[in-house]
Amino acid sequence: MVRVAVLVSGGGTNLQALMDAQDRGELGPARIVRKAAYALERARAHGGIETDVLSKVMQPDPEKYDEALLQRLKAQRIDLIVLAGFLGIVGEKVLAQYSGRILNIHPALIPSFCGKGFYGLPVH
Repeated sequence: MVRVAVLVSGGGTNLQALMDAQDRGELGPARIVRKAAYALERARAHGGIETDVLSKVMQPDPEKYDEALLQRLKAQRIDLIVLAGFLGIVGEKVLAQYSGRILNIHPALIPSFCGKGFYGLPVH
């Protein structure tokens, strides 16, 4: 089994699509094991998927945030990270540890639409 962490920042619609695909057997050996935000409610409703919260409010220092995220991913033996509408910046430690194992499924065109205020309806 491939253990997947889904990082989200909002309502979790991309996460819902991934959970639906998992239920249909379309993710092969991959299993979603982590997610957060309103996605927390979606996770509770779906059942069997552990949740966690780490925000910039909780840890405003980017290096400490990166380390805290890395420790949480390691503790859950995560194999693959999916950024599903994740508005945060993934730090160097996480990028190095998960090189080649991070998928960004956000639909925005980067670098054309990135930075402060470039999310949600203004982008589309």
